[in-house]
Amino acid sequence: MFSKILIANRGEIALRVIRACRESGIRSVAVHSTADSEAMHVRMADESVCIGPPSPARSYLSIAAIISACEVTGADAVHPGYGFLSENADFIQTLEDHGIAFIGPRPNDVRMMGDKIAAKQRMMALGVPTVPGSDGVTDDQQAGRIAADIGYPVIVKAAAGGGGRGMKVVHDESGLAESLSTARREAALAFGNDAVYLEKYLAAPKHIEVQIVGDGRGKAVHLGERDCSLQRRHQKILEEAPAPLLDRETRHRIGTLCAEAVASMHYSGVGTIEFLYQDDAFYFIEMNTRLQVEHPVTEAVCGVDLVREQIAVAAGEGLSVSDDQPRISGHAIEVRINAERLPDFQPSPGQITGFHAPGGPGVRMDSAVYAGCTIPPNYDSLIGKLIVHGQDRANAITKLRGALSEMVIEGIATNADLFLALLDEDAIRDGSYGIHWLETWLAGQNA
Repeated sequence: MFSKILIANRGEIALRVIRACRESGIRSVAVHSTADSEAMHVRMADESVCIGPPSPARSYLSIAAIISACEVTGADAVHPGYGFLSENADFIQTLEDHGIAFIGPRPNDVRMMGDKIAAKQRMMALGVPTVPGSDGVTDDQQAGRIAADIGYPVIVKAAAGGGGRGMKVVHDESGLAESLSTARREAALAFGNDAVYLEKYLAAPKHIEVQIVGDGRGKAVHLGERDCSLQRRHQKILEEAPAPLLDRETRHRIGTLCAEAVASMHYSGVGTIEFLYQDDAFYFIEMNTRLQVEHPVTEAVCGVDLVREQIAVAAGEGLSVSDDQPRISGHAIEVRINAERLPDFQPSPGQITGFHAPGGPGVRMDSAVYAGCTIPPNYDSLIGKLIVHGQDRANAITKLRGALSEMVIEGIATNADLFLALLDEDAIRDGSYGIHWLETWLAGQNA
């Protein structure tokens, strides 16, 4: 087992890893920018190292700074959290070259799954269902032929994309050329890669993702699925497990298929295979080779600590879970509490003057904020995740309403009131909402 783990991240996920290290008897090292010198993850870690100024490119995204921090502190492993360098294959390879373990998959798997076209081809070869589409687009003329074969509407996606960047929906031939140009430009700016491809655009799908864990030696299990369909601008804001509209047989079928696919890859660590789900059919869209923001809902219903599982696998200890079909207990929902000003969702950095985390049975608050801390403008607006676990979905919704009402965050604006309003909507209460539902609902509210 590792003796000291450096967490190459910040905020609530850094705290989450620090706690897992503490439970495993492993010392933790926090890295931070000058803007985060008083952050809670810095206070809670056994050691801390300042790695640069507020700019992410010069601190949390600096491979050289992370390697130096490992060497200074003697850390023998790095946990990347999510975001930042968590899916950077070059970073993983550099760690390996310096004799430092990466708590996550191998660089080749990260590199392949980071290329959406290569990932789709690999999954197709492994028997995982995919959305009808192309392997890539070289010019507008070829795109026109592909779109005609698929049938409009289609969606243009960046091959190296994520987070909704480089994605454009095209409803007919007249808008294809402009959408391709815009998507390529956005992809080049965001990812340094302007490659795009086309897929059939599904009108009313849900976003279902399957949590898997592999031991790197040909064994993998799935831990059920999550419904992540409540999205704004392709960004998830609420996640729940299990997916409300899937039955036990469907869950086992898609979970087993995913587990067999990653086992054949000899995949190491946790990962999530994401699908669009419509008319009782699954369509692969991507695989995330890291811990997900929404991992706590899976932990709640399966009783598995996914961070400790990551650490154990990376240390060569194998999987602690081995069931072909996970034991799902109750229902869990997570909402992402962001420092945002409604109704326009503009970032709301500043000092938190008052803070109270809700509590009680089945209530968990993953956050790194405290009264008197400052939310800097340099990073993502996520300031916490509120997770509830109930005996069933109705009970989880009731607990969520109570927890949101109890939570106090003063001094900055947050999106908490949005969730209270959403819980009154029939589509949320019955679980029928799809990935486009929230955008339509918000447009109606602002009309």
